[in-house]
Amino acid sequence: MINIRTFFATFLLFTAATAYSSGETIKVGILHSLTGTMAISERGVVDALELGIKEINDAGGLLGKKIEAVKYDGASDWDEFAKGANELIEKHQVVSIFGCWTSASRKRVLPVVERKNHLLWYPVQYEGMEQSPNIIYTGAAPNQQIIPAARWAVSEGKLGNKVFLVGSDYIFPRTANKIVKKFLKQPEFNHVKVVGEAYRNLGDKDFKGIVDKIVKINPSFIISTINGDSNVWFFKRLQASKARNIPVISMSIAEPELVEIGRQIGGVSHLKGHFAVWNYFQSYKSTRNDLFISSFKKKYGSSRTLSDPQEAAYFQIHLFAKAIKKAGSTDVHAIRKAVKGLEINAPSGVLKIDETNNHTHKRVLVGKINLEGQFDIVWDSEKLVAPEPFPAFMK
Repeated sequence: MINIRTFFATFLLFTAATAYSSGETIKVGILHSLTGTMAISERGVVDALELGIKEINDAGGLLGKKIEAVKYDGASDWDEFAKGANELIEKHQVVSIFGCWTSASRKRVLPVVERKNHLLWYPVQYEGMEQSPNIIYTGAAPNQQIIPAARWAVSEGKLGNKVFLVGSDYIFPRTANKIVKKFLKQPEFNHVKVVGEAYRNLGDKDFKGIVDKIVKINPSFIISTINGDSNVWFFKRLQASKARNIPVISMSIAEPELVEIGRQIGGVSHLKGHFAVWNYFQSYKSTRNDLFISSFKKKYGSSRTLSDPQEAAYFQIHLFAKAIKKAGSTDVHAIRKAVKGLEINAPSGVLKIDETNNHTHKRVLVGKINLEGQFDIVWDSEKLVAPEPFPAFMK
């Protein structure tokens, strides 16, 4: 016998999901921080999304309609992200939401899209330990950034065997560092020791205590999961200290952040020799990337730079369009089904959405900061790495 309550709940979810295909345009929500501590990173992601939308519209749109973007400022406030997701779905009836940077904001939006059976496209690397049918993850899983960073540093990079962990005080840095510590406890890394760990709140500017601690301990290298404009103040304090020559491997700074950090510490040349691990750098060589860079600079100015999350946001809107064309519908269920296993020719190469976990198969790159404020790629996985949101050694 059919459970009446279950039947009506399913019916309501289905009709809610299919209702968004009506209207003269296909509405999508852009939910990012345009103000606050995270704006330094997220504004450029919005620009990349809008470039992709323009390209799709200029090519004729989707299903005979143009894409209309509805923006909501998350304001670096996680409760505001949840409020924004609700408003975008209920008031504006968007087909999908493209947004969030921090895991704290994503964790607030997750129950909203699950409860409303909606879809969030998330463009940023994260700590894993999550899998939802209502999120398409186009940033790196732990085995596509955090773990390769630690492995490279103590193996191929040979940066030494004493690591200091520093991060912003919220979900991603805390969990990422748990992963690093557990990964380095494996027998092959018994010569490596985590010699210190410290956190500051997002948006904090006072890193004197942490840098003093780093100077005293004198680690071989630093793994940083500091997010947002706090990076400016960390590197400014580090550069002014005796620890200035200790290499930092960052998980959350990319080309746009380098511009602002360089401005604050007297030039990007002071960052030369530090590292970052991503799945895309602007310096990546490909015809598709050359076109991406050219189009972005033409729209936003020749001085602008591009980053991994921007590339992920850019290709995910094109992936969204490809899924709709494949499905022939803007229905949430149809998009979710169509995107499984779908490939996209992104600026960083041909990528694929995993059929089972909604994460993206990506290559891994280690970049070293040069005098121009770009990254010289010093290590490349050379092939796509299948995403593993739940590392086996974390069980």
